[in-house]
This record gives sequence, structure tokens and C-alpha cells, in this order.
Amino acid sequence: MKRAAGTSPAAEPELAALRAEQEELAARVSTRKSIDDVRRGAYALFGVVVTVGLSVKFAWDRWGWGPRPTRPIGRYPLLFLGSVALFLACAWVAVLAFRRASRTMKVEDRDFARLQEIRKRLGMDA
Repeated sequence: MKRAAGTSPAAEPELAALRAEQEELAARVSTRKSIDDVRRGAYALFGVVVTVGLSVKFAWDRWGWGPRPTRPIGRYPLLFLGSVALFLACAWVAVLAFRRASRTMKVEDRDFARLQEIRKRLGMDA
């Protein structure tokens, strides 16, 4: 291993440790796993929008203004309740995915800042 200019032999173990940490951090931050959680949350958020629309439509058909069917559709508003249940499930998945993405992003940002600091100390970045 070549010694960097201006370093003493006593500093070589510290530089080797920094290089090992730099390689580990570089491998860890090469992919952002939080993006997968953001994507999952975005899909769930789209599901929220669709199920809210369905819920409003089913509620309007059941209780809205306009001509009423002569015979009620059913005793219980099952379509409305089903769409509300789907809405709640999609909303729960979206909240969990975005919270997990936020936690993961904080760790990734901290690791990236540490990687930049190590690269400056090693003289890789100016």
C-alpha cells in the first residue's frame, strides 16, 4: 500500500481503518433503499385516492339526492363499507411506508455525510 504524501508510518493504521470504513459506507450508500418505501407509499396513496372516490360514489348512490330506487339496494351499505375498509387499509399502508422511508432516509443521509467526511480526510475529494 502506498503511503500518502505527508503521512507518518504511525498514521497508516488509522488511514487503513478509514479506508475500510469508507469502502463499507460506499457499498451501503450505493443504493437508497428508502426509495422502495417511498414508491410503496405512493402506490398506496394512489389507492387512497381511488377508494375515496369509490366511497363517495357509493355513498352518493345510497344517500344522495336524485331519484331513489323503488326498492332499497340492500339492508346494509356493503359496497360503501367495503370501500371505506379498503380506504383505511391503503391509508395505513401509505402511512407506514412513508414513516419507514423517513427513518431509512435519516440513516442514509447520516451515512452519506460520514462518507463525505472520510473522503475529505483521505484526500479523495477536494
